[in-house]
Amino acid sequence: MNVILRWLLDLFLRFTRTLDWPLLAALLALMGIGLAVLHSAGGQNMALVQSQGARYVVGLGVMWLLSRVPPPPLRRATPAVYALSLLPLLAVLFIGTGRSGAHWINLGVFYFQPAELMKLSLPMMAAWALSQAPLPPRPGVVLATAAIIAAPTGLILLQPDFGTAMLVVASGVFALYLAGLSWWWFIAASAGAAFAAGLALFAPISWFSFLRPYQQDRILTFRDPGNDPLGAGWNIIQSKIAIGSGGMAGQGWGEGTQSHLNYVPEHTTDFIFAVLAEEFGWLGVATVLALYAFVIGRCLWIAAEARDAYARILAGSLGLALFVYVVVNGGMISGLLPVVGVPMPLLSYGGTAAVSLLAGLGVVMSVGAHGQGKKR
Repeated sequence: MNVILRWLLDLFLRFTRTLDWPLLAALLALMGIGLAVLHSAGGQNMALVQSQGARYVVGLGVMWLLSRVPPPPLRRATPAVYALSLLPLLAVLFIGTGRSGAHWINLGVFYFQPAELMKLSLPMMAAWALSQAPLPPRPGVVLATAAIIAAPTGLILLQPDFGTAMLVVASGVFALYLAGLSWWWFIAASAGAAFAAGLALFAPISWFSFLRPYQQDRILTFRDPGNDPLGAGWNIIQSKIAIGSGGMAGQGWGEGTQSHLNYVPEHTTDFIFAVLAEEFGWLGVATVLALYAFVIGRCLWIAAEARDAYARILAGSLGLALFVYVVVNGGMISGLLPVVGVPMPLLSYGGTAAVSLLAGLGVVMSVGAHGQGKKR
């Protein structure tokens, strides 16, 4: 009996040796909290919880598989992965569906969001391009990387999906930062982006030509939610009420009035963090934020220990991208940022986002588990 147990233990350790257990523990804790909040937000709908649980299992399987692939093969496959990820982005413009554009492809069994692929393939491609030449990158490499970022971003904006496009751009910008790009580049790019955004928002031609009605409503609502409290401003007003009513310890699991009376919109997806704040209070919010901080910090630690530029840039940009996801969703539901339809990682209901996130963290685990050569 002892021999069998030892054999099973050796087999288990052999197949899980590439997993980063502290990182995995934090992810499992986030998924457990996510399922608990989803159970409450969904009105104790177990089918909803089981569906999300099944997606987590798929995501964990993808994470495990990618953790076993060393960085060198990933690096060689990166251009092909990036090119193949662009094809669904083109296809969704013609066969996609969605309430405010073409964001999803109906595959019969489930809906697939092609833009989520870029949350992994774009950082991979940016890291590949930057690691091909000496660092910090020269202007030619920076411009080539900018083109790599711009191609999928433009296709995502055409859907239109500004929230996901912003997240994809962030992952590419982080790759440039981790490659040692001078701060002057970021200052100049930020100034240009601010000027372009101001021109788009305040020039009448841009406002009516390039912004759809729902995008105009989001901008106006961000400036003054009380201007239309029963219309465009309803979502953010109710979300803020839910957050404020949670207090220190919350109203209790399953006792959130705002969500259960359907005042909070999209309470199982984009606004699920408001449900968490209402039912578990500041203590619950602080716990979840601490788990996110640990995951991000662990990714950065793995990146710092990476033995080549490609692995270091890739792991670091994936970790910092998660930081942006959390900040954007948290700012969105609290009224600090415009509503852009960004889910809270591993809490919001949805399969493609969860699987893509766990896949990216599987790549980070691969960087941590496989080290070859000297650091450069």
